[in-house]
Amino acid sequence: MTANGTAPVLELEELRVAFGRDEVVRGVSLAIAAGECVAIVGESGSGKSVTARSLLGMAGDGARVEAQTLRLAGRDLRGAGEREWREVRGRQAGLVLQDALVALDPLRPIGREIGDALRIHDRMPRAERRTRTLEVLADVGMPDPTAAVRRRSGELSGGLRQRALIASALALDPPLLIADEPTTALDATVQARVLELLAEIRGRGTAILLISHDLAVVSRLADRVLVMREGRVVEQGPVDEVLGAPREPYTRALIAAVPADVPRGAPLSRPEGEAAPVRTPPIALAAPPAHDAARARAPRPVPLLALDGVVKTFPVRGAGRFTAVDDVSLDVHAGETVGLVGESGSGKTTVARLALALTAPDRGVVTVDGEPWSALDERARRPRRPGIGAIYQDALSSFDPRWTVGRILADAAGSAAGGAGGASGADAEHPGRATVARRVAELLDQVGLAAAVAGREPLTLSGGQRQRVAIARALAASPELLICDEPVSALDVTIQAQILDLLDELQRERGLAMLFISHDLGVVRHMADRVAVMQAGRIVETGPAEQVFAAPAHAYTARLVADAPRLVR
Repeated sequence: MTANGTAPVLELEELRVAFGRDEVVRGVSLAIAAGECVAIVGESGSGKSVTARSLLGMAGDGARVEAQTLRLAGRDLRGAGEREWREVRGRQAGLVLQDALVALDPLRPIGREIGDALRIHDRMPRAERRTRTLEVLADVGMPDPTAAVRRRSGELSGGLRQRALIASALALDPPLLIADEPTTALDATVQARVLELLAEIRGRGTAILLISHDLAVVSRLADRVLVMREGRVVEQGPVDEVLGAPREPYTRALIAAVPADVPRGAPLSRPEGEAAPVRTPPIALAAPPAHDAARARAPRPVPLLALDGVVKTFPVRGAGRFTAVDDVSLDVHAGETVGLVGESGSGKTTVARLALALTAPDRGVVTVDGEPWSALDERARRPRRPGIGAIYQDALSSFDPRWTVGRILADAAGSAAGGAGGASGADAEHPGRATVARRVAELLDQVGLAAAVAGREPLTLSGGQRQRVAIARALAASPELLICDEPVSALDVTIQAQILDLLDELQRERGLAMLFISHDLGVVRHMADRVAVMQAGRIVETGPAEQVFAAPAHAYTARLVADAPRLVR
């Protein structure tokens, strides 16, 4: 029985999952009642996602799964075969995965992907399938569902892909929804809508198992929380007790790493048990911190990056052209971080691509250190590219899946010895390879990864590990400017804190400039000196970060700030 005396929708006792001799889940027990949300939090590799996948027979190839009890909606699933699991998935439990690009079929329109689940499980007539598909897409905030059903996942932004995936999981209205980082790629406004939707679904009696690194989301939605570390549950209880008065040093370290309201320049990463950073009141205006020492040492008369009146349009089949970026002017100085925020589809990523000269503006110009950039041909730009690093939103799609991590980083560092990630004792005879191998290990260490990761391929890494590799690659050539498009969106809070502190340290030491794009307003407020807010391709507000977040002048900015989840304790 659950805490409220009702029979659980999900009952799990002593779950153990091992791969060979490596036990990754060690005796996890939980029960979830109808209408209850239980969250699991912890660092990457703690066993959260493996626990969730094991509940649906998806622990992975070679997994050995054992449990004293594994019961879903009264059905004993210990020893279930693949056929039985297929009956359970979708109808008894919906699953929202962290990586929407991998989870969605890139060859099928999303309308068909959702409709096929309805057809297979319910044999619903075509007209009813279409109505239900449009309904769930509207529920998750998909703009223009009638047009969206014809689009494939590759034609959607990261946030829109995540919405489509959530809609697919909800289509059959299952009694249990397993949500693994369901709001990772969503902007504040859509995230708020999805959380409201999940709360509404919970209110209708659906049980929810929430896996999330975002403690603000957990505090807003969950009734109870389990904290996992190295495969074990180290603390659990009502969410207000665990997040408000944590007993374990590890839990306290997770909470201390949340960047919301931590002043610019204050470190987030700290040893377990050390006092949390002092947080500024959420509506207080603070004086801008002295964070421009690097700029003072090496002043530049012109911005390191400048966009002047840039316009970018794209053709739309049967509908002329779509204006993604409309007369945008923006500059970033050495040693400065400029945050760029806005809803999915507002044009943020297109601005990043224009800044990187991966796409050419229809009008306007982009300059780097006062020199032409967008106007050059690629041959002329190539020698200057090492000075600009890029961290992309979707790390997996930016890697060659055939390359090891070591080769990816060696290539980014400009080495001809691309296979240095697999270097061994023979390096004594090849000092060039040994040097590259040391540089690869150094980069991995900077982003919190073991040197052994160099020999692995991106597909074998977790989402958080892949994002750390992407950051290491961006730092490989010691750039002066970083274009960061959702650089920490896939990371748990402690690793996120380490990466943000690392970027902050690099900026102070080297005068590094950053254009920092993120849907997480807490991260942007902590990292940015100035912030620009985009809506429908245009910048509607700019200013010092504290001023914009504490006293927004534009109604759209005010809505974004109001919708952003906050850690409630």
